Amino acid sequence: MEGVSDVPEQPLRSGEHRYWLTTSDGIGIDAVLLRGAEARTTAVVLANGFTGTHRNPYTRTIAETMYAVGDVMTFDFRGHHGSEGRSTVGNAEIHDLEAVLTRLRELGYERVVTVGFSMGAAVVIRHAAIFGGVDAVVAVSGPSRWFYRGTRPMRLLHVGVGGRVGRFFLRTFRKVRVIDRRWSTRPAEPREIAGEISPAPLLVVHGDSDAYFPTSHATAIHSAARAPKDLWIVPGMGHAERAVEPALAERMRDWIAGWLRHAPES
Repeated sequence: MEGVSDVPEQPLRSGEHRYWLTTSDGIGIDAVLLRGAEARTTAVVLANGFTGTHRNPYTRTIAETMYAVGDVMTFDFRGHHGSEGRSTVGNAEIHDLEAVLTRLRELGYERVVTVGFSMGAAVVIRHAAIFGGVDAVVAVSGPSRWFYRGTRPMRLLHVGVGGRVGRFFLRTFRKVRVIDRRWSTRPAEPREIAGEISPAPLLVVHGDSDAYFPTSHATAIHSAARAPKDLWIVPGMGHAERAVEPALAERMRDWIAGWLRHAPES
């Protein structure tokens, strides 16, 4: 669940509009919408991985690629950077994403696609299965199950999230505030709930060089999902936003555009 450290505050660029959203449980969410002067009815939402932010230059580059499909909203999950609250590392974050979709509907967008990375991939899967209301879902470098410790980066992440010293480091150096207790109730894992996404198409993207989650996570999610679904195992690809090269971002964009061409306006 990789993020980019030491991300500086960056000014809004041309076409970027700042929004302050409020979730159903009262958390303020910092979001940015990339849009032009001409009104469009399609929007793409980018959901970062753990410690990620809409200020992430990799996220902003992906947003610019997705802009060919529709306007693009990026945001900081709860407990991350400019947003309020504390991160629950993939549980309550579905409410953050729902707040984003609610605002986009209020702004007049009729079709919305969610694209998540790592923790964000788990969130977009769970959100689509529980809330619905999306026209396509793309899950990149996502975990299929909780509490995975099969790789060194994930063992280190659990140490960071689970200990006082680790949470201090995350708060001080990554601008991420994490809850100091375990989930009271374990939410359904992505592999357990992926089958509830249909009829929206699901694209699962994973690198065969991912240091956080092996490709078995991607195949487990894809196997559990109903059609329509696609699975891309990308040779040489690492983990999450920083591993998405321009050609892959364009390929994902074209996959989204292809499905939207055949989907009726809602």
